[in-house]
Amino acid sequence: MNGAEELAIEATGLTRRFGDLTAVRGIDLAIRAGEIFGIVGPDGAGKTTTLRLLVGLIDATEGEVAVMGRNVRTQGAQVRDRIGYMPQQFGQYLDLTVEENMRFYADLFGVAGAERNALFERLLRMTRMEPFRNRRAGKLSGGMKQKLALMCTLLHRPQALFLDEPTNGVDPISRRDFWAILYQLVKEGLTVLVTTSYLDEAERCNRVALMYKGRVIEQARPAEIDGALDATCCSILCRDPRRARKYLQGHPAILSVETFGPQLHAFLERRTNIDRIAADLAEQGYAPDDVREIKPSLEDSFIALVRRQQRQEASHSR
Repeated sequence: MNGAEELAIEATGLTRRFGDLTAVRGIDLAIRAGEIFGIVGPDGAGKTTTLRLLVGLIDATEGEVAVMGRNVRTQGAQVRDRIGYMPQQFGQYLDLTVEENMRFYADLFGVAGAERNALFERLLRMTRMEPFRNRRAGKLSGGMKQKLALMCTLLHRPQALFLDEPTNGVDPISRRDFWAILYQLVKEGLTVLVTTSYLDEAERCNRVALMYKGRVIEQARPAEIDGALDATCCSILCRDPRRARKYLQGHPAILSVETFGPQLHAFLERRTNIDRIAADLAEQGYAPDDVREIKPSLEDSFIALVRRQQRQEASHSR
């Protein structure tokens, strides 16, 4: 997809400061209509603040945001009519049933009559919540509560959906079901922006932005993130991996090294021969049993990118 007219969400130089704390630092995003875009990072990276800026819940200190072609700062009402926002703590009424919660939100959105009834049935069917329509929300499992929150968010037929860590604390089966629903919504033309700290969920997105300390340190398709490192990833099986890792952390040819089970995963500068690393380990007495090039996982790449960012920050502070 090409062309600015196909952008559903666009942010330029997005920055938010809270006193002396800069929570979001100069973020640029260009999210295409009809894709699932993930903002990925650890707790405290700035994901939730970024989402609140994008939907207009808080004002940017610097920068601009446009959603569905409308400026969030100057056309906020028009933006709100076109989006659905599901925060981490969605306001459900636990003493009301699933259907009563839906009716409450339909009233808020002004959805009535035959349209409302048809929409209820479609959403209940899509989420497989039909058998639970008369169950009180307080009696639902965590995954079912998230489905109910999603249904309420979709009642006014938004064009773009903003989800803040929607599966945090939800069991694996419910997480899978939730993502199946998102794929169906995207097939129907909805644009989805989701924040998550789960890297396996990031791999389900069309594209991802990796956040660290308020910055986007890389944006790409999940399978292409490793290309940003310009490095070779290898697995190392050797004696005393803890001490071997400490040695490799100071090796001039190693960009990053982490423990993965009994193995080490290391990123080498492209020009470095893997045999050299094996020889250096043997010389230090770590006798590697196996050193081989591997395709890095998204977790491997994300950790390596964070380490690179940390080194850059350390060099700038000197």
